[in-house]
Amino acid sequence: MASSRRDLLKCAAAAALTAGTARAASPADARRAPRSDDAGLLYDSTRCIGCQACMAGCKRANALPPDGPGRGLSDAPQDLSGRTKTVIRRADGPDGPLYFKAQCMHCVEPACVSVCMIGALQKGERGVVAYDPERCVGCRYCQVACPFNAPKFEWDSATPQIVKCELCRDRLAVGQEPACTEVCPREAVVFGGRQELLDEARRRIEGEPDRYLDHIYGEHEAGGTQVLVLSAVPFAMLSLPELGNEPQAMLAETIQQGIYKGFLAPMVVYAILAGSVWRNRQLAKGGETGRETGAGRSGERPRRLPPGAPGSLGEGGLT
Repeated sequence: MASSRRDLLKCAAAAALTAGTARAASPADARRAPRSDDAGLLYDSTRCIGCQACMAGCKRANALPPDGPGRGLSDAPQDLSGRTKTVIRRADGPDGPLYFKAQCMHCVEPACVSVCMIGALQKGERGVVAYDPERCVGCRYCQVACPFNAPKFEWDSATPQIVKCELCRDRLAVGQEPACTEVCPREAVVFGGRQELLDEARRRIEGEPDRYLDHIYGEHEAGGTQVLVLSAVPFAMLSLPELGNEPQAMLAETIQQGIYKGFLAPMVVYAILAGSVWRNRQLAKGGETGRETGAGRSGERPRRLPPGAPGSLGEGGLT
């Protein structure tokens, strides 16, 4: 009995240690200094006409299915999903409709990478936040951590994955640009290195100061993003969150490392659960033994005591 208990606790400790080692050995690391050639996009909402060519181009390039039965690639989904990596959102502005291209912002220090236990999300080539489905355990912590609500889970798949923009990294690898920038007819979204895009954004603001807010969203927000946004209206009207300059990864790492430092807390929980399972099994075994002792072997009738013997049933009941 003692041996069984020790074996169970050893298994629990081994499972905890394996999980902890997997995270520690992971190459995922949100702490990475930005580089001038890190790939990114500049989205100019004042030039966007809401044509959704970028959405259709993204679906074709990534072999993404339509968002519903009977819908084609040009049919507009309402939001990002397991079938849609970028979407054009529409809002009513003071002078007409406003458009915004929602997608993964490829944070300089991404919170999704920080919280990913197994390293399924990583800061990859040219700073692209890339996804490795072979590592993913489906915990969906990345969805909770992302301040832009970009990662989406394939709820309707038998083998679900996380879906998010990866800047068409397969195209980048062969010298092509992302599909969304290739098809945009107004250069509302353009591709380049992050520093190059920051310089272009400042040129546009300085060249037409009455057209733009004097602010580049993503230059400093959440520690900086590689997708930058220009606008003529407050960014909240484009459904962009108001964020400070602190990387969201810092908060995620502080909480996670405080709770899981050395993977001690999960090991304690596993040990408690293992002890509870062992105890319940022993109680169950004890109950079965008690029932067998009281009822005798299956099919055997209880032995009757002669009248007057201690414990027998006489005329006055139990004696």
